Formats: sequence, structure tokens, C-alpha cells
Amino acid sequence: MMNKKVPIVGASGMIGSLILDHCLKSDDVRQVVSLVRRASEIKHEKLIETVVSDFLNLEVISEQFEGVDIVYYCLGVYTGAVDRETFYELTVSYPKALAQALKAYGSELRFCLLSGAGADREEKSRMMFAKDKGAIENVLAGMGFSAFHAFRPSYIYPVEAREEPNFSYRLMRGLYPVFKVLGDKVSIKSTVLAQTMFDIGLNGSDLEVLENKQIIEYQRSLKIRE
Repeated sequence: MMNKKVPIVGASGMIGSLILDHCLKSDDVRQVVSLVRRASEIKHEKLIETVVSDFLNLEVISEQFEGVDIVYYCLGVYTGAVDRETFYELTVSYPKALAQALKAYGSELRFCLLSGAGADREEKSRMMFAKDKGAIENVLAGMGFSAFHAFRPSYIYPVEAREEPNFSYRLMRGLYPVFKVLGDKVSIKSTVLAQTMFDIGLNGSDLEVLENKQIIEYQRSLKIRE
């Protein structure tokens, strides 16, 4: 039964694009609202794509948040790719503004956040990534939604080949066979992460925070093929 309304932020990214595909193919999702910074060429009867010029001022599109059931927030930026202020804005301010806009229409929804390994809920880390990811987890966990889930992957292996953003990621892609041997705490396939986020968005989980190993274990428990 198609009854879920699902906003996605970051649908052009590695994980967001996979979640978008799951949503468009799912009989459980009736409408997808994709909030993007640049228009894509994707066309689908379920999809409403909205170009957002200012993610801190969502009042102009607030009517699209009525009746939302599940939110997938996958927008992110690589550490070092932007300045400190921009990183904080993308990581903390944007999802916080979205959550506040959604809350105006009620709290009966499940919010799924693509966070990251090492997120520091105490917000004391000297690492920008860890501190900011922990900060937004705290904000969203305190919003009073029906459920909030933070997914904390370690190295994400892009199953679909892509142009890597920098040398470090090119190196890690080459070392993935080694990472895989080191166990479930070290790496995860993009397809596994996206599938697990999508499924928990639909069906929920007892866990608020899912570390890399727990994401993989959830996938295995459902016997989802990688």
C-alpha cells in the first residue's frame, strides 16, 4: 500500500541517490520530495523535486512538509573540502532548520540521519567532523519525533564506480579488499548502507544509533543481498 510521504535531502549523493531509487521503486512510498540545490534530470510520477536556494529559510516551501512520514537526510561534505563555517552550516544548521520546519506540521515522523563513525555526542572532540556530527545528533534526538536514527558508517565503499573526491579516497578504494578482511567495524558497501537506512526508515529499529557493524548486522538479519 503506497502511503508514505518521504522527503530526501542529498538525493544526488552516493547514498541519497540509492535511497531515492529504493523509494521510487517501493510500493510503500507514495510520494518523494527531493530537496536539491541543483535540478536533476530524474523524472518519476512519485517524485517532486524542489530546488532550494536557502536551506536555512524553508518557510517558502513549508507546505511540502505536511503529512511527512519518513525523512532521509544524506547531505554532507568531505572534511577539508569547505571552510569551517560552511561545514557547520551543512552538517548542523541545515538539518536543524529542516527539522524545525517539519515540526511545525507535527512530530509523527521518523528522521533518518546519515551521520558518521566517531560522532561525539558530548561535543568535546577537537575534530570538526566528530563534534558537528555529535551536535546534530543531539539536536535531532531532542526534537521529539516519533523516532530518530543516526547511521554512523566507517569507510563507505562505492559499489558503483565514481570519480573519487581526493587522493585519500582513491587510496581507500584501492585498499577496500584489506578493509573488508579487517571486519565489520571498518568499512561498508554503499548498497548495504542505503538499503539498511531505507528499511529502518520504513520499519523502524530499537536502536537510535547504528554504528558500522550494527548497520551490517541489520542487513544480514534481513538476508538482504549485498
